Amino acid sequence: MKNLTALEILTGVKSGEFSPEAALLKLRLQPYEDLGYARVDHHRELRQGIAEVIYGEGKTPEQISGIAAAMLDKNQKTILITRLSVESAEAIGKKHTLKYHELARVGIIGEMPEPNGIGKIVVATGGTTDLPVAEEAALTAEALGNEVVRLYDVGVAGLHRLLSKLDIIMQAQAIVAVAGMEGALPSVVGGLVDCPVIAVPASIGYGASFGGLSALLTMLNSCASGVCVMNIDNGFGGGYLASMINHPRGV
Repeated sequence: MKNLTALEILTGVKSGEFSPEAALLKLRLQPYEDLGYARVDHHRELRQGIAEVIYGEGKTPEQISGIAAAMLDKNQKTILITRLSVESAEAIGKKHTLKYHELARVGIIGEMPEPNGIGKIVVATGGTTDLPVAEEAALTAEALGNEVVRLYDVGVAGLHRLLSKLDIIMQAQAIVAVAGMEGALPSVVGGLVDCPVIAVPASIGYGASFGGLSALLTMLNSCASGVCVMNIDNGFGGGYLASMINHPRGV
């Protein structure tokens, strides 16, 4: 089947060749751009509501710059790059206007969007050492058009710190709870709120924490309803899912 341009599809709607529904389907099936080392999916936002994100780890600065250039050429306003090293950020910054957040290892090219979600996303951590994962989640959510409230170092070792912020967590549309050690924070939060809680285990703790596996298993076995679990250190996944919750279809 011939690959039509967006203009050809829209012209087809105008002439009556395609119905609006058929045109939307064709736009959603538009081809990717083959750069040789990457196939850039320019229509992901049309299909899924969120544009493609660049995973930086394992890619060279030249590859990341090339992918970003292809996205900018298609008028993508905000380009999110996760797991980006300092060295790669410096090289990419010579070709693109890049804002680099070293703690989260996140780079952003372009403008941050105005929040347009239906509510607020809270990102909470058990401790200060969870901040790199939490900031990846928070920056991801902000880059996807969400208002984010950061609530850091409110773990169960000092439960009063969390309880003093009940007004904040009980008004959230979604909560990303990041914790290492035994990973109890999401269960506690899940027992207090009426919104989805996205648990993100962090690879923080002594030997028997097994690099976050202990926290992961705790979260998977949570007795609190409404808790879902991301992979270890996957702050991006937590922020992405929270954004989907805060941007329901048709809103």
